[in-house]
Amino acid sequence: MKPADHVRLAWGSVRSHPARTVLVLVAMAIGVAAVLVLTALADAARRYVTDQLAGLGSNLLVVMPGKVETRGIAVPMTSDVPRPLTLDDALVVAREPTIVDWAPIVFGLAPVRAQGREREVGVLGTTASMLALRRLTVAQGTFLAAGDPRTAHAECVLGAKLRDELFGPGRGVGEWVRIADRRFRVVGVLASKGTTLGMDMDDLAIVPVAQAFALFDTDALFRLMLQARSRDAIPAAERAAVATLRTLHGEEDFTVVTQDALLGALDSVLAMVTFVLAGIAGIALLVAGVLVLNVMVVVVSRRTAEVGLLKALGATAREVRALFLTEALLLSAAGSVLGTATGYALAFALGSLWPALAGGPPGWATAAAALVAVGAGAVFGVAPANRAARLDPVQALARR
Repeated sequence: MKPADHVRLAWGSVRSHPARTVLVLVAMAIGVAAVLVLTALADAARRYVTDQLAGLGSNLLVVMPGKVETRGIAVPMTSDVPRPLTLDDALVVAREPTIVDWAPIVFGLAPVRAQGREREVGVLGTTASMLALRRLTVAQGTFLAAGDPRTAHAECVLGAKLRDELFGPGRGVGEWVRIADRRFRVVGVLASKGTTLGMDMDDLAIVPVAQAFALFDTDALFRLMLQARSRDAIPAAERAAVATLRTLHGEEDFTVVTQDALLGALDSVLAMVTFVLAGIAGIALLVAGVLVLNVMVVVVSRRTAEVGLLKALGATAREVRALFLTEALLLSAAGSVLGTATGYALAFALGSLWPALAGGPPGWATAAAALVAVGAGAVFGVAPANRAARLDPVQALARR
């Protein structure tokens, strides 16, 4: 019996039992589609987080008050630590030759009022360097004035959304706003940037760091951003910053996080999540494989006479085994194709609804899902095929 004969006979059997065929196809398709959709979502989340971190700037280091290892908890989100970072610390660290730029950060919430409108927003205290470090773009006016960070200029830059709510589109530059109990002249409006790592840059007021100290009655920095001379200089810049701050504080009561280290850690975690989700979805493929096993057992029991006739006509046990394995593989392959098409359609539909999750399943997931689906059909089809191959032709024909 030629391979073409195996395929033709198996295809005839598949077509002659549409209900059984549809049941197997749907089960296999659900398993494959689940793998593709879940891996697509996990991969999209991975790309989104990576892009968010990359959008912060290049060659960056972030110094945070508090030490993770010694405190036993996550880095605090406030500056309420035994020894906070100060502007003087920042000025000393910034002198290191491996560091080419820096920006202090003070953050808090405060009411912003203008033209009878008032709302509480995030207020970010920093310097002119923040524009380049965070890759911000000014849509109107200018950014904060450069100069001594200890000088408290009464100026601010508004996010696009905050400007629209206070003054309306196209206005804002040259106007005055009151933040808490202080008046500021609006010198610029940021181009819309959206949310970056949980901070909505469009709904933000940016003021000089000295003004933020006065607004929030503190001299502590929330974060200190440093920029290394190059990507290769990041380790040296980290060592220099750690050594300088340790000398100033007398101990290492701070944490330095490099952008590359954060990207690497998050990428590893999200990659693991992707594989775990793929494994969970792969269980559905095993369930589909069990269904193939059950269906093929039924097929063998109902085609006993056919097997007997084939053997009586000279078909060998090997050919009978190949016939039933071909049928199992056809069902699995067809289910895999249907599931792949469904998975890609669902992934792109989700990407259309939520652009942040745009993108199809990774290539490895598509290949793995197809291989597992066909492999499951082959593995679970072996036992029924062997059973058919072992049938005695005389006894098989007698059961007709």
